[in-house]
Amino acid sequence: MAIRDKLVSIGLCACLTLPAMIGCEEKGPAERAGEKIDKAVKDSADAMEEAGKKLKEQMD
Repeated sequence: MAIRDKLVSIGLCACLTLPAMIGCEEKGPAERAGEKIDKAVKDSADAMEEAGKKLKEQMD
């Protein structure tokens, strides 16, 4: 009986976990907006770094 109970428990956990994992694959609007914000911040940081390099070159 103990082995059967363990197998039933494992099966039940798998059945309950699977829908949650499938639901996590789709990105919601907040996650997509967050990714756009992250990209914008990275792009602006890259632009500032490039501007700093150009300014340093002009000062030399």
